[in-house]
Formats: sequence, C-alpha cells, structure tokens
Amino acid sequence: MVIPQKLLPNDVIGIIAPSYAVKPTEIEISLHTLEAKGFRVKLAKNLFKDTYGYAASPQERADDFNAMIADDEVKMVFFGGGEVCNEILPYVDFEAIKKHSKIIGSHSDSTTILNAVYTKTSLVTYYGSCPQTFSNLTDYNFNQFKSRLMDGDIGRFDKNSQWKTINNGKCEGTLIGGYLVNFAFMLNGGFLPYDTSCKYILFIEDHIQFSSPAVVSKCFSHIEQSGFFAHVSGLIFGHYATEYYAEIDDILKRISAKYNIPVVKCDDFGHGENNAVLPIGITATLDATNQSLSFDHQTVINRL
Repeated sequence: MVIPQKLLPNDVIGIIAPSYAVKPTEIEISLHTLEAKGFRVKLAKNLFKDTYGYAASPQERADDFNAMIADDEVKMVFFGGGEVCNEILPYVDFEAIKKHSKIIGSHSDSTTILNAVYTKTSLVTYYGSCPQTFSNLTDYNFNQFKSRLMDGDIGRFDKNSQWKTINNGKCEGTLIGGYLVNFAFMLNGGFLPYDTSCKYILFIEDHIQFSSPAVVSKCFSHIEQSGFFAHVSGLIFGHYATEYYAEIDDILKRISAKYNIPVVKCDDFGHGENNAVLPIGITATLDATNQSLSFDHQTVINRL
C-alpha cells in the first residue's frame, strides 16, 4: 500500500478527461470553485478534444494522464466519468505512477483507471469526488474532499444519510470498488490483478438512470462467477435512487445470505447529491450491525 502525500492550499490540480470530450462550459464553474478554494488548476492538452466524436483518441487521453503523472508540479490528477476510460489502459505508464506517486481522484466510469492503478502499482486512489462535484459544491462534499485528501483523517467515516443494514456483522478488509458496471467488466480483463490472499470490503454503486435492478443483478452475477466474492469480507452499496426499489434490497439479501458477509446500503456515495470520498486500497473496518465504517490508516500522509 502506497499512500500519496496530502493536498495543500495553493497546490496544482491537473484536470483531464479520460472518459469523454469535455466542453469548456461544463467545467467552468468547477474550475472557478477549485480556485476559490485556494488551488491552482492545470488543464490537460487534449481536455476538450473530440477526435473520436465522443472523446479524444485513447492515445491522446492517455498522453494527458501520463503527462499529469510525470509533472511533479501537479499534486492531484482529477477527472470525471463518461463511457470509455477503459480504452486508455493499454497506454497508461504504470511504472511512471510508481515513481511519481500522487493523488488520483474521480468516480463513475473512471472506476476503471482508479482500480487498475491501485492493483497494478499499490498506490491508493480515491473514488467519489470529481470536478463536477465542485459545480454545485455542498458542505458535506467539500468536507469529504478535505478530510480524505487534505487532512488524511483516520477513524470513523462521516455519514450524511440513513444507513440500512442488510446483514449484520463486522469485518475488516481493503477497500475496493466503485461503479458496478465498470468494476464487473474489469474482472478477468487483465487490469485488475487483485491479491487473492487479501480480504476486500467491496463498495459498489449504481443508479436507476443507468441500470435497472435486472442489470444490477446481472453485474453482481458476473462478479460472483469471476470468483471475486470468495475474497470479499463485506459489502457497502451506495446511492441507487431517490425512491425505494425493493428489488435492490432483495439482490443484496441474496448475496449476503450466500456469502455470509456484512452488508449495508446508504446514500453517501454514488450518482446522487452526496459524493463521499472512499480510498481504494486503504484497510478499513465495516460494522454493519452498528452501521459504521472506519479507516485503519491515514488516507493521505504528510509532505516529506
């Protein structure tokens, strides 16, 4: 486990777009907000390029990612979701990441790169916040950003929703996960070489606008059939919809019964109002009975 150094005021945050072609108007407010919070922003060369119509070419997008990694002035690489982040994986310089460890944060489709970086380099990455989070920044979302990336707080995760226990129990494990469809697609694909001797707390989110309960079930079935659940000690399911879907609870109940693991559901992370930051690669403790999650290590370390 390699934990990046803290983000400090006046640091440079590099903005890239590995999943789709960003339009300048889409991130204008976010950039102003980041600067108002005391950060400097550096935009990638191909950020607004749409070579493929929906995104820059995989090589162009990977070039942006690799350039931000190699740039020692950049202390955090920050990006949003989309659809095609997996296209850049063959072009990513994972050896450079080992030499230039820094904060890498995103969500949604970028689940792909966050988990690939962690499992191939041991560098902790951060799921939940993205540049779009700063377009309508809430106190909770900024406090999460600050706690995880600037302070590195150890201990209990701060909740902003009512948790629901699907199956009681307490477990320890290494946090891993993100957006359900992307995580499922990664398994057995060559870019998620997880440690089979390790136990993982799997955090997963999806949303009704993207995936019906049947799709959620299909993706979980793929994760099961890959054999990954043999290494899962607990499961946290994030925001799915503002209304209640009993089918989602039923899916989670079947999983918890089959693998006898603690399972909780919440609205603190995902494609909703709350964008909690979860560090992929940090060991944690999940207490489903008492509905709490705590980090066993600092989530970022002091500057050397």
